Formats: sequence, C-alpha cells, structure tokens
Amino acid sequence: MSPKRLTPNDALFLVTESRETMMHVGSMLPFTLPADAPPDFLRQLVADLRNHPVQAPFNLRLRTPDFLKNPLQTWVEDDSPDLDYHVRRSALPAPGDERELGVLVSRLHGYPVDFTRPPWETHLIEGLADRNGRKRFAIYTKVHHSLIDGFTASKLLANCLSTDPHERERPLFFAVPAPAKRKNDILPAEDAEMPVPPRIPPSTASSWLSILRDQALAAGEVSRSVSDLLRGNLKSIPDLVGPLQAPMSILNRRITRNRRFATQQYPLDFIRAIAKAGGGTLNDAVLALCAGSLRRFLLALKVLPPEPLIVMLPVNVRPKDDPGGGNAVGSILASLATHIADPKARFDAIVASTRAAKEQLQGMSRHAIIQLSALLMLPSGLQHITRTSGRMRPQFNVIVSNVPGPDQSLYFRGARLEAVYPVSIPIHGQALNITCQSYAGTLNFGLTGCRDTLPSLQRLAVYMGEAVMELATALKVEAPPTSPIY
Repeated sequence: MSPKRLTPNDALFLVTESRETMMHVGSMLPFTLPADAPPDFLRQLVADLRNHPVQAPFNLRLRTPDFLKNPLQTWVEDDSPDLDYHVRRSALPAPGDERELGVLVSRLHGYPVDFTRPPWETHLIEGLADRNGRKRFAIYTKVHHSLIDGFTASKLLANCLSTDPHERERPLFFAVPAPAKRKNDILPAEDAEMPVPPRIPPSTASSWLSILRDQALAAGEVSRSVSDLLRGNLKSIPDLVGPLQAPMSILNRRITRNRRFATQQYPLDFIRAIAKAGGGTLNDAVLALCAGSLRRFLLALKVLPPEPLIVMLPVNVRPKDDPGGGNAVGSILASLATHIADPKARFDAIVASTRAAKEQLQGMSRHAIIQLSALLMLPSGLQHITRTSGRMRPQFNVIVSNVPGPDQSLYFRGARLEAVYPVSIPIHGQALNITCQSYAGTLNFGLTGCRDTLPSLQRLAVYMGEAVMELATALKVEAPPTSPIY
C-alpha cells in the first residue's frame, strides 16, 4: 500500500494534539452475555481478537509520529500491529455499577494514544454488575480523530455486530473490511444533514480543473452566506447566530488532561414525541435537553451567563454512497436559549435558531458548506494555534453532536449490545462535549468533560433527566410507563 496523505481536516486533529487536548474519540458499549456463555467467555474472546488480522484503517500508523505537525504527514501501513497492546482486558472493582464503569472509562480516556503505533485501543471490561440475573461486560474503544470520523466509526461498528443472536464468529471492528457501499446508508447528524448531490469521480485529466471549479463556485456561495451572517449580527436576521455571539462561561476555560464521563439513555420515541409536540426536529429536542440541564448545572454553580449559550452542531455533508474514512463534516451555530427559564419558550427559541441556520445552508454545495464551516471555525482554530483558547471570548460554548445508529438490537458473539455511549473530546476553551447516538429504540448520551474545570460533572446527567420530564410536562407529552432514565 502506498502512503496516504492526510486531508487538511485530518491533519488539524494532529496539529491540535497536546497533553491536555488529546484528540481521540471513543465509545463505551455495555453488553449482556448470552445465556449459554461459558465461564471463560471473555478470556476466549480476548484471545480470539488478538489472533485476527487487522484491516484498514486500523493497520495504519503515522510516518512521522514524533513530528505530528508535519505538513507532509502520511499514513503508512503497519505490517504487524501488536494486538497484545491494542486489545486489553480490564476489571471493575465491586460493586461494578455504572458509576464504577464511568470512573474507569474516564481514566482510560484521560491518556493519549501511542502515535508510534496505529492510534487506537480496545479494552474489554469485566466485573460489570449483573442485570436481570445475566452477566454483563463492556467494551471501551478509542481511536484518534485523524484516523476516522464519527460517520466511519458508526458504519464500522454496525458492520461488526449482528442482528442474529446465534452468530458467534464475527470479528470486532478492527478486523472487519470496510463495508460495501449501500444505497440507503444512514448518515450521522440526522436532522442537521444537508442534501448534497452524488459525488461523480472525475476523469484523471480533468480532476484538478474540476476541483478548482468546484472550490471557486463554493467561494461565491460562501461570500453570500457571510453577508447573511453579518446582517444577522446586526439583528436583520435575529434568529441567525453569527460569529462572536457566545458569552464567556465556565465551559470555556482552560482544561487539564483529567476527564469525567457520564451517560444518560432515553426511549427514542419519547424524545421524538417531544420534538413533534414542540414543532421541532429530533436535534431540536436534543438541544433542548442539553440546554435545560446546562442551565440548571450553571445555576447551581452560580455562574450562568445572562446571554444565551451558543452551541456548535456538526453537519454531515457526505453523499449517501460515501464509504467513509477521513473527515467530511460541516457545522452550524445556534442558540441554546439558556437565558429563558420557561422550558417551552426555550424550546421555541432553539427551533427558530436552528431553522435559520439550516435555511442559510439549504441549496449550498458540499464544498461551500465545508468552506463556510471552516470560516466560521477559523477564530476558534486561531485561538488553539496561538494557545489563547480558554483565555479569550469563545466562538461557541459547547459542541453537541447527534449520530444516528442502528435501529435493531445488535449482538457480538451472542452478547446483546445494551447501548452505544459516545466518548468525545474536551479541549482548551471547550471543557464539555455532548454526543448522543440512537440505538434500537433508545437515545444514548455521552457527556465528556474536564473534571477539574467542571466540578461534579456527573450532576449534569442527573439534571438532563429532570430537564426531559420538565419539557415533556410543558409540551403535554405523556411519559413512558417506566422511567425514561436507565
């Protein structure tokens, strides 16, 4: 395999890598063992995984691992990855509850990947407390964001799991070939995704001319959108969030390498019913839950800004037949309306803000969306490069991502996957990241933050549980027969 050059988006995750801002993402996957699992199920599983050949991109390492900021950086193939290093086995102390699992994942997420190897790790975690008389375990995986994005990770995860509980041979994600193109693949950022035309590979002779033409056309689209943003700042478009509207907050201070991870899970139909009752999308309901919990969290700390917090929402811009790999993500800015106490009025303000942002992107080409997103994120990027992040006014206060996942129950070697909890990236100036993913009728939130900058971060998950019931009551949505909080 010839060396593979990193895209500018991929390289950005290497440029911003530091001791405190580690740019790897992860997932925490709890499983219920099959009823016929032998006592040494996990030992056999670890041994088997370590004997599987590794497929791309998980057999790629950096050519210059000691020079991450190399502008000519490339991926090269590692002929013999050390799977004893990459695949590890851990155990929880008693009682092995969700809190103990969160503490372990927080600690594992708080140290960097080894760039002299393919930048990923998988930890099989045993000792998780039984549920309904069945044994359980968890898998925590982390991979550097320069290697894959959430779209690719979601597809690889779905491809290595099975809908058949009797399937016992399928290898884990790093040993599964890249999934074949499928016409109707689900894309990340469900409600925020923008329609883009199918990508037609140009001929060799005209490829560079085609690229230059597309970028030139995109530049014109971007200039018109920037004009709209500037008018938005002048209140001509009051619901459109522009640059430098985010207030200073505790969420936007410097961070340390220490992490805190918390989770929440809700029935997906319940959240969709809330969205429908409020006249918004699923993403709007997700943002409303985040807004309600953040408002309560910051009020408890007595540090709630009088201005609304601003959220950055990633936008998928891939064609529907894109096989994944690398990073192809745009972004929009929206208000979380945290200055509004009434939950229904707050939801209405969020809907208006996201609608204005999406209308701005509607009809733009994929290249234009990426260019505009890069321009919007430029002040934040410059702060990171100049090491002023967390000391100056932020571009936005928090990142919230929504990644659609499989809608059926999935199994790995007969063990049922209970949930998919994303584990994401805090950085200087962005001490909290919230990512959610749907799975088998549930919506799973992973809250990843700096434990030193944001004290008692686990309370944010508790406040989210209160926020969902508060919003459901305000919108007259009936709660499920059992508690939506698992």
